Amino acid sequence: MKHIPLSITNRTVLTVDEMERIMANAATRRYPAKAVVVAESDTGCGLYVILEGRCKAYVTDESGRITDLSVMGPGEYFGEISLDEGPRSASVMALEPSLLLVVEPGEFQAFLALSPEFAFHLIGKLICRIRELTKSVGDLARMDAYGRVARLLLDTAVMQAGRLVVPMRPDAGEIAARLESAEGVIEGIFEDLVNGGYIAFEEDRIVILRRPPGRW
Repeated sequence: MKHIPLSITNRTVLTVDEMERIMANAATRRYPAKAVVVAESDTGCGLYVILEGRCKAYVTDESGRITDLSVMGPGEYFGEISLDEGPRSASVMALEPSLLLVVEPGEFQAFLALSPEFAFHLIGKLICRIRELTKSVGDLARMDAYGRVARLLLDTAVMQAGRLVVPMRPDAGEIAARLESAEGVIEGIFEDLVNGGYIAFEEDRIVILRRPPGRW
């Protein structure tokens, strides 16, 4: 088999020693370019290691729009999420003719038991993924909350002395309760609107200096 260029410092890939151990009880499969290796929500199990070629991971929304997540090359792996035998979290397609190593769940578990360094690396990788997902969900929630705050301010504003104002100056807690959001999220949105020159706070009202954008 041709030499596989692996990095022992970039832990997105397997080391040579790890590769030798995991190849002992695994099968290889070839995929042509544009072949879908695994599909999102499939319940198939197993780890895939790229020996030759390149693959991309992606997700598809309800409208069919594709969002690329990553491009992987020789020595990199995917499918570790399926270790719990749950559905795949993303689809993976071969970008070019590719040779993949397919490791069945039982073999993968045995490999982890004999490779504590890799097991700890895998835990760290999953932790990073959880953090990224948590941040993404938080960003989406904040974007949604921003749109509702901007709409609420405009809907409750009235003209006073030639200026568009929200009377009675509702605070972040009041708006958070009304929009069923977190007070800290609303406070952050207020801060952004003030810094962006969209609103100003006066003693008894909020002054809308210019119309906030529909999306932040």
